[in-house]
Amino acid sequence: MKSEEVAQYLLDHPQFFEEHADLVSRLVIPHPHGGRTISITERQMLSLRDKNRQVEGKLAELLQFGEENDVISEKMHRLGVAVIAAGSFQSVIHTLNFHLRDDFAIPHFALRLWRRPENAAELPEFAGVSAELQTFAETLEHPYCGSTSGFETASWFGSASAHVRSQGLIALRNGGGTIGMIALGSEDPQRFYSGMGTLYLERLGEMASAALARVLSLP
Repeated sequence: MKSEEVAQYLLDHPQFFEEHADLVSRLVIPHPHGGRTISITERQMLSLRDKNRQVEGKLAELLQFGEENDVISEKMHRLGVAVIAAGSFQSVIHTLNFHLRDDFAIPHFALRLWRRPENAAELPEFAGVSAELQTFAETLEHPYCGSTSGFETASWFGSASAHVRSQGLIALRNGGGTIGMIALGSEDPQRFYSGMGTLYLERLGEMASAALARVLSLP
């Protein structure tokens, strides 16, 4: 008989070991880590220990993720409270820049808005952007994370532009329409990478969009 047939027979006849109870104590199998043979009972114990170690490892990993998420959530809460308290456009920009740099260790922050409201100062945030970039922002269902190569947003980081290797791009929206974009930059090429989770970046975009629409009285 082939080994697959033996295995299937035992699965189909669970009473086999009841009818041959003494066989369990006499069977020996290779130790999973080599060196000697052991009984089936001992092998089951080793298997259970291995599974317990795997479960403990997974649990420790989940606890670590939970603690990290708690820390990020607390930082997002502080940012949200500060943005709500910001009463002017410059205050919102300063608040975003400060919290992203000091709380989230994101060294470079830039923002562009498509339209400059009446009586608004000539600031870098209102500098013109290409139609291609505006179209790209319109199509973003989730923040873009990846290289700066080929993006005009790389120039938004000023003197640091030549050193920024990865970026996160977040579309700013108001009333269903796209009004601008946030760019987050890092010298670390793996800080913002394709496939990373973007939930907190999306929340950042929502908070920034609401705050900017409020202080600029956007319709």
